[in-house]
Amino acid sequence: MLDVTALFETPVQWSKVLTGELAAFVLLASFALLSSLEFIFPRDLWSKTNLRQSYKANISLFCFNSTTMSLLSVSSLFILAGHYSQHGLLRYLDNPVWQGILAFILLDLLLYLWHRVCHHFDCLWIFHRVHHNDPYLNVSTAFRVHVVELLLTNVLKALYIVLMGVDQVMVLVNEVLTTLFVMFHHSNITFKAEKKLGQFIIVPSQHRIHHSVARHEHDSNYGAILTLWDRLLASMTDTQPAAIGIDGPSPQGAFGLVKFGFARARTQPKRAALEVSLDAMIAEAAYYKAEKRGFNPGYEVLDWLEAKREVIKQMSSGDNHKPEAKKRSRLMVLN
Repeated sequence: MLDVTALFETPVQWSKVLTGELAAFVLLASFALLSSLEFIFPRDLWSKTNLRQSYKANISLFCFNSTTMSLLSVSSLFILAGHYSQHGLLRYLDNPVWQGILAFILLDLLLYLWHRVCHHFDCLWIFHRVHHNDPYLNVSTAFRVHVVELLLTNVLKALYIVLMGVDQVMVLVNEVLTTLFVMFHHSNITFKAEKKLGQFIIVPSQHRIHHSVARHEHDSNYGAILTLWDRLLASMTDTQPAAIGIDGPSPQGAFGLVKFGFARARTQPKRAALEVSLDAMIAEAAYYKAEKRGFNPGYEVLDWLEAKREVIKQMSSGDNHKPEAKKRSRLMVLN
């Protein structure tokens, strides 16, 4: 019988198997597989011209970023882990299995929080919007990242590695897993078990709303792998966007995207009138849900999430411009 614990307790053997070359092969093979599935079972029927343009821009940007990061000597997380793996907080756990699990969970939480911060601070959003401006969402969109955002993300990961004492095997495994899942939830596919799987991990149908043109929709579903953080921190939305991308014209070529990250964003209020109205409607709907069950404590987050889903679903049906919409959202939760 296979002893899983024994495998984790032999990092030398793992390091011989989990090489950078193997990781690159796994990611390349996964990219090819997801691209093929997009072609065979597409969710949205993008034109070949538009899809070709998207792939060309995204892969070119990936190559530019990889070259730049190498020149800046920033892509050295693996080497960094070799120096600090025996000095971080994870060393307080004796069991290497729990070390690996905790390292994975904390990294996923860190990426969720970082992603959310990139949406709510204009100085970061101007770079992150490069990722959002692809109107033809596909597996290659996972690599549509501005070099400045990539640099900041790597600095954040470096601090995490030093603080936690993540070893080289954990770094390699986490990087491969994160990249695989990011490619997966950007891919233009759909499948039967998607909804059930979405209870635990981010699936393409959930991440599509994150790429909505509408701000009150794309400020949600920030998770990289687990849906846990979106559910706990009330940022999960279950709806379908009317349009993908960002509002207004933007470049679609690789070097145009690099310049676009430094272009001044159009002035946009932090809380637009629609968003304020939306929050008020959700708050009122959540209040009446709590009232129906006698204000029993412990269900506040669930009330808010259910109310948010119902109100957004109602607004997306085209009723949000009518004066009676707010009244109807209240009646909807009372019935």
